[in-house]
Formats: sequence, C-alpha cells, structure tokens
Amino acid sequence: METLQAIYQHQLISIIRGVPPKDAVKIGSALKEGGIRLVEMTLNSPDAFESIRLLSRELGREMKIGAGTVLDPEAAFLSIQAGADFILSPTVKAATIEMTKRYGKVSIPGAYTPTEILSAYELGADIVKVFPAIGPGYVKDIRGPLSHIPLLPTGGVNDQNIAAFKQAGAVGFGIGSSLVDGKAEVTPAFLRELTAKAKNYVAALEQTMK
Repeated sequence: METLQAIYQHQLISIIRGVPPKDAVKIGSALKEGGIRLVEMTLNSPDAFESIRLLSRELGREMKIGAGTVLDPEAAFLSIQAGADFILSPTVKAATIEMTKRYGKVSIPGAYTPTEILSAYELGADIVKVFPAIGPGYVKDIRGPLSHIPLLPTGGVNDQNIAAFKQAGAVGFGIGSSLVDGKAEVTPAFLRELTAKAKNYVAALEQTMK
C-alpha cells in the first residue's frame, strides 16, 4: 500500500532504459534532485537486476524503484528479489501479475484495448498502463465505460501534454526518452540537464493541481 500511495502521490514514473549499472544511480540521483520519486529500470537494459539492486540500496529510502519490460513471472520474481517495489509490463500476462501480487508488490501491466484493460484489472492489476498512449482523448474515451480502473498512460507523454492527460483522468504517467535519453553519454552536463528537465516535469504536473 505504501508504494501504491507513493505512485498516486508523485505520479511521474521516469523510465530508465538501456543504461548500465555504473550509470543507473547517477541518473536516479539526478532525477531525485529534480523532484522525481518514482523510477522504472527496464529489464532490456544491461545487467538490469544489478541496476535495480543498486538503485534500491542507494535511493530506496527516498524513491520507489520499479522494474519495467517484465515479460514473465520469473523476471518479476528476480526483479522483486533485487529490490523492485513495483512491476511494469508492456503486456497482460496473468502469471506475472500473480507473481507480483504474491510478494505484495504493485502490479502495472500494459494494455491497450478496453478488453485488455478490463482483463488486466480483473486479474489483479493495481493500475493499468495504457500503452502506447496515443493521446489524452483515448484515455478519456476509455475512462467513459471503465472509470473505476486507474490508468497510467506511457509513451508519448511529455511536459507539454501532461496536463491534458491529467485532465483526461490519468492517475500517473510513464515518462520515457523525453526525460531520460538512455543513449546519451552520462556526463556532468547531462546530469545537470536531466535534473532541470525533471524539475520541468514536476512543475508541469503541479500546475494541473492548482
């Protein structure tokens, strides 16, 4: 419940993809300085479980650490063992949701159609990731018949349209390469810029709450 409450409170999940362990904590720290409190380390990154371990050890008191691109229950289990607080997937897989819930972690599978979204929720998802999020209008349309299901659009969300997604009824947002460019060299200048971008996202979200 603590993790779920943190997601509802902070809403912005910064996705770290393609980054090796030696840079993961640097990036996480820069995001923290910018006000981000939720990060997702994708498993299609080099030595992703080690990155999750490091992030959890170094930043876990101040941030919630998630594992992303989790495709099966075995990967969910290893992520949880490494210290992940929440599990995100691009698809709906019953066994992955079950494994996540068995260990008391927050389950956020990815779905797109109304049928997939409802199925994910009925299988035990805490929040359903709308992926890909083609626009705020789609989230609004989905919430018409499925207003009881918390939705977290991912892909295509940026600091310019986040207010529209929030107005459409999203409870959180997965922020990818528009915030963290996993292909960029992690230099001091990159980290300073990352902190500044994180602050812009936090400010944009805060504007939606006024």
